[in-house]
Formats: sequence, C-alpha cells, structure tokens
Amino acid sequence: MFNITSFLDIRAHEHPEKTALIHPSQKISYTWRELHDAVVHTSEGLAERGITKGDRVVLYLDSSAGYLISYFSLWRIGAVVVPANIVYREDELRYVVEDSGACGIITDGTGREVAEKVAHALGVSHLIISGGDEENSLENLLKSSPLQYPCPCKLDDICQIQYTSGTTGKPKGAMLTQGGWAAALDAERDALELIPDDIYLGIYPMGHVGVSWGISILKQGGTWIIMERFHLDTYLNLAEKYQVTILAAMPPVIHSIMDTPPETEKKLRSVRRIISGGGPMHAPTWRAFHKRFGTPIINAYGLSETIVIGSGTVIRPEHYPTADEYNSVGTPVGYAEVRVVDEKEPNRTLPPMEAGEIAIRGPAVALGYWQKPEETAAVFLPDGWFLTGDIGYIDKNGMLVITDRKKDMIIMSGWKIYPTEVENSLILHPDIDDIAVFGCLDEEKGEIPAAAVVPREGCTVTHENIVAFAKQHLAGYKIPRKTIIVDSLPRVGGWKLLRRELRDQYCNT
Repeated sequence: MFNITSFLDIRAHEHPEKTALIHPSQKISYTWRELHDAVVHTSEGLAERGITKGDRVVLYLDSSAGYLISYFSLWRIGAVVVPANIVYREDELRYVVEDSGACGIITDGTGREVAEKVAHALGVSHLIISGGDEENSLENLLKSSPLQYPCPCKLDDICQIQYTSGTTGKPKGAMLTQGGWAAALDAERDALELIPDDIYLGIYPMGHVGVSWGISILKQGGTWIIMERFHLDTYLNLAEKYQVTILAAMPPVIHSIMDTPPETEKKLRSVRRIISGGGPMHAPTWRAFHKRFGTPIINAYGLSETIVIGSGTVIRPEHYPTADEYNSVGTPVGYAEVRVVDEKEPNRTLPPMEAGEIAIRGPAVALGYWQKPEETAAVFLPDGWFLTGDIGYIDKNGMLVITDRKKDMIIMSGWKIYPTEVENSLILHPDIDDIAVFGCLDEEKGEIPAAAVVPREGCTVTHENIVAFAKQHLAGYKIPRKTIIVDSLPRVGGWKLLRRELRDQYCNT
C-alpha cells in the first residue's frame, strides 16, 4: 500500500524548521512542520465532512499555498483532485464539476461567486472557501484533529482527473494515479538533478499539470517560491532575492528574458537549471540564450495524460552538441518508452527520420479518460502505448523531434486551446453566421488563436466585438488575438473544415 503524500511526513521529521513554501505576494511562508501540520489537520477536516476515498473534489482557486494544501489533503485521504483554473467562467467550471461527478468545490474569494452558482445548480454537497472564518472555510478545517496516517492506496488508484482538450472540443478527464505521480516525481528529479538545497520559482498555474515540477522540488526537500502570474521584473527580482536554483519558464518567458539589459545576468547567477516546455523553442532564441546566460534549459515534452515528463522526453545539457539545431525534445526520461508509429497502423513502428505519430508508454500514462470508453480506446492501446496526437520522428542521434500536431490544438504560452470549444462559444454571437478558429505561429507566445468569421447578412463584425463577446464566455487565454472577416470558410464536401488552408492564407498577413 502507498500514498504519495508520505514524503511530507518524512521531510517534516528530517527538517522541521526548514522553509518549504514561500508565497511572496501574500507574505506567507511555511516550514516543513507547518506545511505538514496544515495538511494533516485539513485532511481530517475534509474526512469529518464526509469526503472519503474515491470522491472527486474540484479545486477552483488561484495558485496559492491553499491550493497546494488542498491538493495534498485530498490525496492524503484517498480522494481525487480535479484541478480547475481560476480563470474558468461559469460554463467551463460547471462542465468540469458535472462531468467528474464532483461532490465538492474548494475555492477562494476570487472564485466564490461562480463556484456558488455552479454548486447550487448541480447540488454539490461541499463548498469550501479559502480565506474566511466561516464554518465552511478552508481555514476552519485547520481546527480539526490531525489525521495521523495517510489513507493506504494502491499504485493504480486514481488520485487526479486532469482535464485536457480532446477531439470533440469538450475537455476530457485524464485519470492519473498515485503510482503515476510517484513515477513523475522521480523522472523530474532525474531530469533536473534535484538536491535538497534547491530553491524553485514556479510560475505554472496550479490548475495545470505543470504543478508537478514544484511538487518534485518539495519531495526532494527543497523550497518552492509561488508566483501566481508571470511579470518579468518581479520574476527576476524574486530569482535574485531568494537565490533561486531552478527556474520555471516556457518559450515566451525565455524570449522576454533575452530582451532584458546586460545586468540581468547578475539576477540569474544562482540559477543552475531552467525548465521549458508547452510549445516549441525557436532555435535562434535558444542558441542566443545559451550563449548569453550559459544556464542549461531543460526542454521537456509531455502531456497532461503523461504527467508532463512522468512518461515523456527531455533535453539535458549533454544533448546540446547533437540536439538537431535545438529542434529536438530529447530522449525518454524515468521509466518512459517513446516510439514513432504509422498514423493509420499504430502497431507499426517507423524507422528513424520517418515522421509519424508519437506514442508513449510508461507508469505515469493515464489509465484513460474519465467515463469516455470510446475516446479512451482510440488512443490508449491495450499494450500500454498512448497515442499523443503529435507528429514527429526519431533523429539519427536517437532524439525525438516534433514536427506538427495531428490535432488542431493551439498551444499559446503553454496553454492548450481547442478550436472547437472556442467556436462553439463564439457561434452564439448574434451577428456571426460561421466561424473557424486556428493557430498562427507567434515568436513570443509560440502560437496565438485566430478567428475567421463569416458575418450574418446585413451585419458588421469587428475584432473588438469578438473579444467583448468572448470575455463573457471564455477564459482569457482562449480569446482570439486576431480576427479575419471572410465571405466563406474552406470546407471539404461543404462540411469538413480545412484549418490548414486558413493558417496558410492568413497567418502571415
């Protein structure tokens, strides 16, 4: 039997007064003893309210110590975490709560109004608010007696449902396990060569599976600095103030650092590893950064379904001399296996340098999609291989290179945007007759969503109209950054949309 949170007990015993967590903007910090105590008391408080092993609970909070404590507390009692992002609108949150069958929502002041509406509409049993002194507050749970021992779980017990966009345009819940998380934390430890003295500055939203990087730091006994939003000056100042050794980044962040004045090197001199992922790193930016700063960028490839590099690949410093002009995403890490298969015959492995669909196998691969047997069967093969939907090849040095995406997913600054979901919301605009959303390459953000719009007869549609309408229905990162007014959309047989034609025609204009 096993529980992923057992490491909290070990670290609290070994280094009770060492700082584990710092949230600078909230002026909050936790020693290992304090973090452990917060988790064990909150765990018992959740259990006393009737939340038990296997129950799903949605986390609808901003990135914070409370988000992380909720994560660990639910895992500790064997419950299932369903992460949500605080930027979700009511319809988006409702879908996640309803689809997962969640019995509870944990939120904060920012999300309270939306969460209360959803909880009331769906009859959710438990609504817990962070940041108050009410009976149903997260802080009130701390008054409970401590839960001394974590709930014993099996390695394949589900501990998380991570929603990720899919082929239908509706998010699918990847079922992640206790054992998968253990494999992921091991893989990230190896990829970053973590040590107990590491200090991590995290910018990935805790609703994103990239939260795993911070948890891997904690598992090694290191310190996590929480930053809710990326702001360049704050980011650099925090790195210098706390002598950060592991820096969370992504291609747009790397790009912005390159635009800083020469003295920036001093602010980052303690950093020994920078994490990047979530989109392609343009070779010129990568080479220029490495030449100027000399700090290795650990370029990672993984998905929500694989707990990032729990079963995935990574480029390490030793790969740089043969990293295919910085286009590669490296080699398997941890216990992962990677191969490239024929798109039409996934049981056929392709030879090096031949492009096909990337398949991944390993202990961190999700069990499948929550309550979606058909979608699960389509990509989770009986022999354990997961078809990622990404296209790539293995180069002559044995490293994986990604060339395209089989799906039409847009990845902007690490955020996944599914065009169909955006289209389904924007088509409700009274002046729009037809719409197609597609991704355009962007040097800073990797990609941006663009919309080709066919107005209704006699109506006028502007980009400003689209943005204003979208803000009422969609999270900010899903809103099109570019709008093109067209007479018709390219379709095969009058129905199948040709997004590639739109990208080719409008992305360079």
